[in-house]
Amino acid sequence: MTLPTPLSTRRNFLKTTAATALLAGGFPLMSLAQEQAVNALKIPALDTGRLENGTRVYDLTMQKSTTEFYKGYQTPTFGLNGSYLGPTLRMKDGEPVRINVTNTLGEPSTLHWHGMHLPAKMDGGPHQIIRDGETWSPEFGVRQKAATLWYHAHLMGKTAEHVWHGLAGQVWIDDAESEALALPRSYGVDDIPLVLQDRNFTRSGDMPYTAGRRDMMMGLFGNTPLTNGTLAAYFDATTDKLRLRLHNASNASFYYLGFDNDQPFLQIASDGGLLETPVEMNRLLLGPAERGEIVVDLKAGQKITLRNFSNGQPFAFLEIRAADTLTASPAVPQKLAQIAWLDPKDAVKTRRFDMETRMGPGMMFGGGMHTINGKSMDINRIDETVQRDTTEIWEIRNVANMPHVWHMHDVQFQILNRNGKPPAANERARKDTVTLRGGEVVRLIMRFEDYADPDSPFMYHCHILEHEDAGMMGQFVVV
Repeated sequence: MTLPTPLSTRRNFLKTTAATALLAGGFPLMSLAQEQAVNALKIPALDTGRLENGTRVYDLTMQKSTTEFYKGYQTPTFGLNGSYLGPTLRMKDGEPVRINVTNTLGEPSTLHWHGMHLPAKMDGGPHQIIRDGETWSPEFGVRQKAATLWYHAHLMGKTAEHVWHGLAGQVWIDDAESEALALPRSYGVDDIPLVLQDRNFTRSGDMPYTAGRRDMMMGLFGNTPLTNGTLAAYFDATTDKLRLRLHNASNASFYYLGFDNDQPFLQIASDGGLLETPVEMNRLLLGPAERGEIVVDLKAGQKITLRNFSNGQPFAFLEIRAADTLTASPAVPQKLAQIAWLDPKDAVKTRRFDMETRMGPGMMFGGGMHTINGKSMDINRIDETVQRDTTEIWEIRNVANMPHVWHMHDVQFQILNRNGKPPAANERARKDTVTLRGGEVVRLIMRFEDYADPDSPFMYHCHILEHEDAGMMGQFVVV
């Protein structure tokens, strides 16, 4: 099965990029179809915080380090509380939290709580810069249904570079309803975070961020898959069901995920939390920043491999090795959550946004301009003003001939339709990120609640990070 067009139009570009990287001295593509899985999957540390006067407190340190992806090679990287990526922060709906973020990188950065509903001043976007040697301590109440969110750097003009080097991690939100469900929930045992990325390496083992003008046009692709920062990864399973929290944390690549034996799995959650009922499938498309939770059944002694089937060249993210004796897991509940569906009749306004990529003479292989409604990002300009406690419809049009990925801060939206048709069953969910193929139109509905601040904006942007850095981003305030 191949990735539906027009996302598959990136296929030749990716092959060209990989070949160019090899000619430049990069390591070859690691694929478990060709290479043995030799490294145990790294499981990010679980950080449940500590209680201080009723507030749950987390400490994160941005740091430079080195990571041994390839045996014997020390690769310069960024990390949070470690050499590459960061811990999984586990929070609970209704709790107040404070996150102390200390920057020791030697340069400014930010840390954005992707998918989190919170005050704009605590959002961690381009306005909340953390300078070298400083600590930023956002504090807010968790007002979130159970979900797999994430955090990542969001410095204007350097988001792609900082995420590429490793400034990212997951946030897990729990709530009373999800805790009552018979779902796998033992961290690192049957409930597994999977941060999926692709990177390029040189023969010296470096992983440089080398985005040229063409990469700013198309996005920077890697030729080497990493799972939780692990190359050629395997996981030893001890239960007959695994819950995998799939997370596309790449800069620009789209992943069409499934297993090498084509066995079906159940998707139980999207970006913003649990679906109402499980959806059976054998392929799941995730654009950059999208998440999807799945449950897969295993048989004793079985080996299956999670692969990316897009771009015409399948490669492996993870080999799962089931033990000869497996602990039995309960059946996945047929009722997972109750979603409060928003009514378009309650919308007070419809806004339209055109995502456009322009190419001028001689720019086909040399760059371009990414805009929203014809405008490039200006940090001193507020593009939209929204009234608190109102419902709106945002119509997003991809008028380019390449895919774009729409993300907006503060709210989880619902997809009303895609090209005038109802969304797929697994997109009937709370989401904060949505993929649009070239020429597609999606209509989103969302409600702006709780927080208003006329002086502190939220962002909306393409989550192909090179596009964001090249200007495909705007700002809105809630008043």
